[in-house]
Amino acid sequence: MHILTNRVWPGRPDPLGATWDGCGVNFALFSAHAERVELCLFDSTGRREIERIALPEYTDEVWHGYLPDARPGLLYGYRVHGPYAPEEGHRFNPHKLLLDPYAKSLHGRLQWSDAHYGYRVGSGREDLSFDRRENSRGMPKCVVVDDAYTWGRDRRPCTPWGETVVYEAHLRGLTMLHPAVPAPLRGTSAGVEVPAVRAHLKSLGVTAIEFLPVHAFVDDRFLVEKRLRNYWGYNSIGFFAPEPRYLANGSINEFKTMVRCLHEDGIEVLLDVVYNHTSEGNHLGPTFSFRGIDNASYYRLVPGNQRYYVDETGCGNTVNLSHPRVLQMVTDSLRYWVEEMHVDGFRFDLSTTLGREPHGFDPGSGFFDALRQDPVLSRVKLISEPWDLGPGGYQLGTFPPIFSEWNDRYRDSVRRYWRGDEGMLAELARRVSGSSDVFEHHGRRPWSSINFLTAHDGFTLNDLVSYEHKHNEANGENNADGHDANYSANYGVEGRTRDPAIRAIRETQKRNMLATLFLSQGTPMLLAGDEFGRSQGGNNNAYCQDSEIGWTNWETITSVDAALLDFVRRLIQFRKAHPVLRRPRFLHGRDAAQDGVKDIDWYAPGGAVMSQEQWQDGHARCMGLLLNGSAGTYHDARGEPATDETLLILFNAYHEAVDFTLPELPGMRGWLRVLDTCEPDIEEDSNDERPVGAAFPLHGRSVVVFVRAMRDEEA
Repeated sequence: MHILTNRVWPGRPDPLGATWDGCGVNFALFSAHAERVELCLFDSTGRREIERIALPEYTDEVWHGYLPDARPGLLYGYRVHGPYAPEEGHRFNPHKLLLDPYAKSLHGRLQWSDAHYGYRVGSGREDLSFDRRENSRGMPKCVVVDDAYTWGRDRRPCTPWGETVVYEAHLRGLTMLHPAVPAPLRGTSAGVEVPAVRAHLKSLGVTAIEFLPVHAFVDDRFLVEKRLRNYWGYNSIGFFAPEPRYLANGSINEFKTMVRCLHEDGIEVLLDVVYNHTSEGNHLGPTFSFRGIDNASYYRLVPGNQRYYVDETGCGNTVNLSHPRVLQMVTDSLRYWVEEMHVDGFRFDLSTTLGREPHGFDPGSGFFDALRQDPVLSRVKLISEPWDLGPGGYQLGTFPPIFSEWNDRYRDSVRRYWRGDEGMLAELARRVSGSSDVFEHHGRRPWSSINFLTAHDGFTLNDLVSYEHKHNEANGENNADGHDANYSANYGVEGRTRDPAIRAIRETQKRNMLATLFLSQGTPMLLAGDEFGRSQGGNNNAYCQDSEIGWTNWETITSVDAALLDFVRRLIQFRKAHPVLRRPRFLHGRDAAQDGVKDIDWYAPGGAVMSQEQWQDGHARCMGLLLNGSAGTYHDARGEPATDETLLILFNAYHEAVDFTLPELPGMRGWLRVLDTCEPDIEEDSNDERPVGAAFPLHGRSVVVFVRAMRDEEA
C-alpha cells in the first residue's frame, strides 16, 4: 500500500494510537519532549520502508495526523526527534524505529543486533555516546487493525468471588503437547479452543483461567544467545497487542474467539499483566519504544541523576505511573482488554510497584484510585501480586478492597505443615480459615485471599514432594537462579524413583495439600498440570524453558495421574456443593446456631476444643476443624439464605496414625466419612458412619472429612 504524502490531514489528538474509522486512519502519539515525529510506513513484508510522513499537528503534547487513504493491515512505526541528553533524562534517536505504545497488533519478530541500542555499544562511553545505525529491518512493525468482531451471544460468566476457582496456565505451554490439538494450532489461542482442551477445563470444575502474560514481549538478548527464550513473557513491549506467537493465523480475532469459547463453557478469562516495567531494561538497555518516544515521561528516573532509572522491579526500570499520560496508557490498555477483548479480570505482576508514589507505597495511589472509580475496571476481577523488590516492597493485605491478593503466607504455611515442620498448627488454622489476620479490614471478605500451593514461579506440586533442592541447570545460570526456600521434601530419594513406598507417600501428600486448598476459606488457585502430577524435573524457575520442561505434558498421564485428576475433580465438586467452605464473612467462633454450636471451632485429638496450651505445643501436628453450616447468615449466588451440613475436617501431619475422638454435638447420631486422602476412592454418598465419642484411627499424613449425621427426629 502506498500513501500519498499530500493526503495527510491534521487529524485528532485522541484516541491515542492508530484508529481506523471506516474511512481512513488517525495516528496519535504522546511525547511531551519531542521536537518532531515521523510516521514510517512499510510494505506488506515489513522489510522495506516505503514512506515517512511528519505528523503535522501537536496538541496537548500529542503529535497527530490523519491518512484518508490508509487501511487496516498497514504496517507502521515511528521515528521521534529530540535531544539525546541521558544526563537530563532524554534519549531521543531518530535512527531507531519505535513501536507505537498503543499498537494493537505486531508483525514480525525482533532480530537482535547492536543497532537496537541508542548508544554505540562497546564505545567505552556506555550510553553517553550516540548511535546512528538504522535498526528497522530487525524490528517488529505495528499493524493497523479493524476492531470489528461479531461477538454474537457472548455473555460474561460473572462468577461471584465466593464461587471462583482459578486455574493458572501458560497459554502456549497448555497445548504444546496436547495430542488432540492439531500441530499448527499448538501453543496458540486457537489451540485452547479445541474441544478436548475445553472439555478438560470444564470437567475439572474451574471457573476462571488465568493466563500468564499475553501482551507482546521480547526475548532477552542474553537468553537468545543461549538458545533460550523468555517463556513466561514478563518482559512487555506493548500493552495492547497480543503476543504474535500466540496467534495461529496472526489475527487478534483469534484471541477473541478463544475468549468467546471459554465464556460458552462458563469459564472467565483473567490475564496476568506486567505494567510495572518494560523490556527496555536499564540505562544500557535497547531502544524499542517508550525510551525513544519520551524517556523522561514514561520511566521513573533517579532524581538529580536522570541518566539512571529507579529500579524497584529488578528488571532495570520502573514505569512512571505518576505521569498522567502513562497512567492513561495503562488504564486505556486495561479497558481495551475488557471492552474489546472481553476478558474478565487481571492479575497484576509486582503490584506494589503500581502503588508507589514518590514517598513510597500508597494504597491510595493514583493508579489504585483510578481503578476504584473507573466504571469499567472497578467491576472486573482484580488480583495483586502484593510485593516488589523496592524498599517496603512486601505489602500483603494492604491493597485497596477491590483487590484480591496472592497469599504466599498461605502457600508457605501449608507446605511447611505437611512437610512436618514444628509449631505450624496455629498458623495453618489462620490460613485455612481465610487469613482474617491479614485481610479483615475495610469491608474485605475471605475471598480476598488467593490461596495457592504452587504457581508458575516455583516447584510444581509433583516436584514439591519429589525434590528437596532446585535443579535449574538447564537455565544456564549454574543453578544460581530461582528460590531456595521451597519448603519441599523428597521423602527419601531426590527426584524420580521406583520405590513404591516413597511413591505412595508422595501421592498421599499431593492429595493432602490439594484437599487443604479446596477445603480452605478463600479463593483457591490451581496450577495447570498439578491435577495430574506435572513435573518440571525439579526446575523451580522455568521462565526461559519454552520446552518440555515448561510445557504441560498430556501424553504421559499414567493411571496414578488419572486417579489424582479424578480426586481433584471431586474436591472441586465437593467445594461447590458445600457453601460452608466458602463463607462470605470471616469466621471467629462468635456466631452459633440454635443448638449452640459455633460457626467454627477447633478440636484436639482427645475430642475436646483446643486449649491455649495445645495451640502453643510446637510438637503438635494434628487437629480438627468444625464448620457449622447452620450458624451465621449467608446467601447463595441468587441472594437466597443458604444453610449447609456441618463438616468436621481432620488434619494429621504426623507420619504415624493418631486416634481422634469424634466430638458429640446436639442432635447427632454420628459422623459420616465422605473424604479420606489415604482412601481416595471413598465417595460422598458412602455409608461409612462412625459413632460420636468413638476413637477414629486417623492415618498418618492424612485429611479426613466427616459430615454430621443427625438423628431422624432432628434431620
